[in-house]
Amino acid sequence: MASFLNPVGSETSARPPARREEVSVPFRTVLVSMVVLWATYFVLITVRSVVMDFGLQFEMAWRRLLVTALGVGFTVVLWFILRLFDQRPLWVKISAAIVFAFPVAMAIGHVNQLVFEDIQAAQEAEYARKNNINLRRDEAGNLLIDVPVRRISPAEPGRAAGAGEDIVESESIIIAPAETSVDFWRKLLDIALGRYFLLLAWASTYFALLAGYQARAAERREQQFRNAARAAELRSLRYQVNPHFLFNTLNSLSALVMTGKGDRAERMIQTISRFYRHSLADEPTSDVPLADEFDLQKLYLDIEAVRFPERLVCVFDLPDDLAEARVPGMILQPLVENSVKYAVSAVSCRVTITVAAREEAGRLVITVSDDGPGVPDERLHGFGIGLANVRDRLEARFGPDIGFTSAPVPGGYRTEIRIPLSRPAFARARRKA
Repeated sequence: MASFLNPVGSETSARPPARREEVSVPFRTVLVSMVVLWATYFVLITVRSVVMDFGLQFEMAWRRLLVTALGVGFTVVLWFILRLFDQRPLWVKISAAIVFAFPVAMAIGHVNQLVFEDIQAAQEAEYARKNNINLRRDEAGNLLIDVPVRRISPAEPGRAAGAGEDIVESESIIIAPAETSVDFWRKLLDIALGRYFLLLAWASTYFALLAGYQARAAERREQQFRNAARAAELRSLRYQVNPHFLFNTLNSLSALVMTGKGDRAERMIQTISRFYRHSLADEPTSDVPLADEFDLQKLYLDIEAVRFPERLVCVFDLPDDLAEARVPGMILQPLVENSVKYAVSAVSCRVTITVAAREEAGRLVITVSDDGPGVPDERLHGFGIGLANVRDRLEARFGPDIGFTSAPVPGGYRTEIRIPLSRPAFARARRKA
């Protein structure tokens, strides 16, 4: 039976709960952040090499560029790991970066050693040439330098006859022992630590980008929730307005039938039909042209005029240039209804209800007023429900940018609405023409 009455509802109830939206940073943005960081590293290291005059700048530069490109690739690997923690708490993401960045840094450091391995011999030869010294490595890999120990003159015993120049005897001294496995790992760790902090800097940038995207996604979700809540509030207010009017109308119709006023009852039924055809043609609480809202209130007052043929006078003042201005549908219904209930029905004399609109400082001003007795104190509670509904609907539609006043005035009661003036595009074009 439930599925027959509401088949859509049965499908909705069986639907699994919505998964939490997973927010991630686009790969293009991630890649740009990596390239920018490593390019900055490349520039700084190159400037340092030039300032320190390490020599072999071209050979060093292309190797450094290769390491930079490989560094970007290794950072992509780190990103694939860190993105698995995108939806985790911040401390988990930081811990993951600290742990997983280290092996990636070690890999980059090892690649750096391999790429620059052959440049060391060239640097040693270049240094020896510049300083006119003899540097060489022995079979064990020790770096040696030949240092002169004594000079032998031509007259010294033991010199061959005819030798006219001094002979310089030299001795090889080890200035850098061969690299051991301990030295290899120490050097690798030194290089890796520099890259480790570089990777942590990128991880911090990535987490900042991720937080920004998540914040924007949260703002979008919040806006969607606000819109949904606003729509639900409008639907709730609509359910309050329509039955209230319907009950009053049925009571009036019942009174006419019971008093034998069949012709008036028939006229009232026809007007009620036109009223509901008009009000239910579209969503009543959506925005409608102001002219349609005025026409709807004219139909309503026509219905009430059947009850008060001698006491109710209606005046509508709508400038032509405001006919297409947009207002929430049925927004004037509670205000006009209050005037009928607390002004017309409360006295036996003639009462005029005036509904007027005007433009003032770029805003739409609508007034509903009457020259009745005002609002008796004992009726304030019931009177305020309709006003609260109107105010809530205006705030739900326009936010705090509204003006709403309702109070007795000399010679009657007056309610004024001030809202942003909104016209459709075609109405604005026609007005300019």
